[in-house]
Amino acid sequence: MAEETAESPKRRLRVLFMGTPEFAVASLEKILEHGYTVPLVVTTPDRAKGRGLRLTPSAVKEAATRHNIPVLTPERMKDPDVAQAIRQANADIICVVAFRILPESVFTIPRLGSFNLHGSLLPKYRGAAPINWAIINGDTETGVTTFFLKQKVDTGNVIVRRAIPITPEMTAGQLHDVMMHVGAAAVVDTLRMIEQGAANPLPQDDQQATPAPKIFRNDCQVDWGRPAESVHNFIRGLSPHPGAFTLHNGRTLKLFRSQLTDRTDIPAGVIRIQPNALLIGTGTVALSITELQQEGKRAMGVEEFLRGYQAGK
Repeated sequence: MAEETAESPKRRLRVLFMGTPEFAVASLEKILEHGYTVPLVVTTPDRAKGRGLRLTPSAVKEAATRHNIPVLTPERMKDPDVAQAIRQANADIICVVAFRILPESVFTIPRLGSFNLHGSLLPKYRGAAPINWAIINGDTETGVTTFFLKQKVDTGNVIVRRAIPITPEMTAGQLHDVMMHVGAAAVVDTLRMIEQGAANPLPQDDQQATPAPKIFRNDCQVDWGRPAESVHNFIRGLSPHPGAFTLHNGRTLKLFRSQLTDRTDIPAGVIRIQPNALLIGTGTVALSITELQQEGKRAMGVEEFLRGYQAGK
């Protein structure tokens, strides 16, 4: 009989997984890939989407179904039936990735508690939009953190942190995709440490906490009086969702990518259409917009946009 080691315990942890979007799927897949048992997945109910308003399952539900994992889709996490179903799953721990806020009556059920994957180096950027705010604020580094849940959101003791560099042209969408895979690896590292009794959770310094609140459409209009670098960060920090925008001829123009120029002759907020460029003045130098979307049309590169614009389409 093979000798038992820390890498091969008698029984792998039973991990109840909670999540909703594609971002969470990478973590679920990684958990399964490393041999952990997932007795139950909890996600949001199917939602009506598209022009036909067809009921569509979450990305996590689709992934769980592919792996024949039972799925629970509660409207309210405080319903007694939810806690009962979680108890019956007999999980050792709950892993939460991009899901809703859990009541204490739920996250305290497993014997090892519950942990969350968050898209920042906590305590920096507590809140719903840490990816966006890191780029909007011009940070050159962010990362992911796993932490044990406690009643106050994003304040629990930290288990694992993994840093991620932010390059000067990186958009929120690109950072999201990098973070999704770094986060999945951090989730498995967290499970391994807890399983081996090697986790050493550390309290967060609340004095270092910064907010990362949810971003609404009204927050996305560009203030062209700000310096060009600030506007550039704002555009890429909201790209592709929810999308920075400006108004042009009374219609919304979404902006997804931009580049700094050395032009100082264009007033703030003024759009200059040139044969091969669309320039907009800021509080310092002009920005060259390289990817955008007219109201009612799809996103496109500036060259395609200008061909249609110059043709009057």
